[in-house]
Amino acid sequence: MLRTNISTRPFYNEPGLHALLTIATVLMVAVTAFNLVQIVVLSGERSDLGGKAGGAEARARELRAHATEVRQSLDTKALDAISAEAREANAIIGQRLFSWTDLLNRLETTLPEDVRIMSMRPRIEPDGSFTIQMIVTGRRFVDIDTFLKQLEETKAFADMLPRDQITNEDGLLQAAVEGRYLPGAGPLPKGAR
Repeated sequence: MLRTNISTRPFYNEPGLHALLTIATVLMVAVTAFNLVQIVVLSGERSDLGGKAGGAEARARELRAHATEVRQSLDTKALDAISAEAREANAIIGQRLFSWTDLLNRLETTLPEDVRIMSMRPRIEPDGSFTIQMIVTGRRFVDIDTFLKQLEETKAFADMLPRDQITNEDGLLQAAVEGRYLPGAGPLPKGAR
């Protein structure tokens, strides 16, 4: 068997090479065309967005100028008076929403036999919360402390602390108690009406 090439010209697979080059050329042309289309589309979108951004900036300048005019034209004394009236109206609304029945039911069901409430005053704080101030009397401090613990166990009272303690002319311990009242927090105790 002969292994030498006796032809004057070696054989090259030129049709396969031409097909491969043709496919590569078509792919390059397609990718180039796609890139050109994307450049045109994105340039158009960029122009549109640039126009919109310019319009938005102009509108923002107009609104800032208008806001400055409005701020300068406001009468701060009148605004402060309106704010004070609004706070007063909110306080009145808050007082209407305050449920004396709920408060008295909670106090009645937690009050031990040896403790008496002499006076009570709820106060609405600026943040809208309620503070309860009470004067309570009892035979011993333990009785008053039990009452305060039972109030806090209802979850409707918090930070119930005796402020001042004295012994009155009847020989009973009298304490000024203050704490936060959280209306609607926790269920009503059993036996509440």
